[in-house]
Amino acid sequence: MDITTVAVPRWGVSAGEILSLFRGSSDGLTKADVMRRTGLSRTTVNQRLDGLLAAGLLVPAPEDARTRGRPAGQFVVNHDRGVLLVADIGATGLRTALCDLGGRVRAEREARADVTAGPQTILGIVDELFTEILEEGRHRPSSVLGIGIDVPGPVDFATGRVVSPPIMTGWDRFDIPGWFATRYACPVLVDKDVNAMAFGEQRLRHPDVPHLLMVKVGTGVGTGLVAGGQVHRGADGAAGDVGHTQVTVDDTAEPPLCRCGNAGCVEAYAGGWALVRDLRAAGREVDTVDDAVRLIRGGDLVAVRLARRAARILGGAIADTVNLFNPRVIAIGGQLAHTDELLFAGIREIVYRRSLPLATRNLQIVRSELDPHAGILGLAQLLVDGIYAPQRVQELVDGAAP
Repeated sequence: MDITTVAVPRWGVSAGEILSLFRGSSDGLTKADVMRRTGLSRTTVNQRLDGLLAAGLLVPAPEDARTRGRPAGQFVVNHDRGVLLVADIGATGLRTALCDLGGRVRAEREARADVTAGPQTILGIVDELFTEILEEGRHRPSSVLGIGIDVPGPVDFATGRVVSPPIMTGWDRFDIPGWFATRYACPVLVDKDVNAMAFGEQRLRHPDVPHLLMVKVGTGVGTGLVAGGQVHRGADGAAGDVGHTQVTVDDTAEPPLCRCGNAGCVEAYAGGWALVRDLRAAGREVDTVDDAVRLIRGGDLVAVRLARRAARILGGAIADTVNLFNPRVIAIGGQLAHTDELLFAGIREIVYRRSLPLATRNLQIVRSELDPHAGILGLAQLLVDGIYAPQRVQELVDGAAP
């Protein structure tokens, strides 16, 4: 439900709640707008807005020549009050960005990097790229109000530490927030990559869909859940790890060993690294997941057969999740999502066959619209929500009071 259309009780309306009204308005609001939507008196609204203006959270709306100006006394959220730094770390590469407080990307850098090189090496690359984009935009480290990092492994969200990651050699319980603490005096958020992707996809492309499942099929297989408009991480941050669900495949005499140490995981059959393994065994010259994708798109018979098999296995795992979670949208991203419709056809076939009719009646299975930027955009949105949380907003307002 759109917060801009909800009547807020006149008692106990905090500065943070009023700021939420402005965040939900694309054109800004006047004092009269706030009074009408909250039921607050003019005096109270003046006090709340004066505090938000003094804290730099709101600014007068700039005049728009195309519409002959805005109404007098109209205000908007100050997206230039500071900046955010985010890094989407994958198995074989990473993407960094500088974003404003509206979550929009202002500068971006990419690098090829193997996550198994360890946290010191990978975070060192991230820090170098952060320095580059800050200097490019002439921003000081003191202007950074939040840092977001996502990684391809399970994360204890409360501490920001990776826990027993299957593919992230040397990262177990490494203090990622502490790595940045000596240079940046701001919160550091660390999450699983597919959680960030799921949140970005839901918030920016499917805002009216509160229940969404994000599936990333790249080097590995990962899933993220958004329930009720919020990331569902589970009790310990381990929710949604479909890639390491063990399955039985009829045409396999002995289940393949997975990178997590178990045998017969979904990822060990359908992940990009598994396709590379099987294509090499079939005599194809492939080194990367991108090589495998090119073979599939080029119509190589072995590659197409393996991709169809992978799609059916993924479809079975996703069908189980659909029956349990009942999402309205399944967004699929990652390198293998770009194999034309081959992957989607196989997934849809199995999901609609094996899931409950009620769960699939309105289900949409679509390609991620934000891929490959879903991770950085989702991190930015998570950081913005934290910065604009009512308690944090009140602290900023109180700190700006004379």
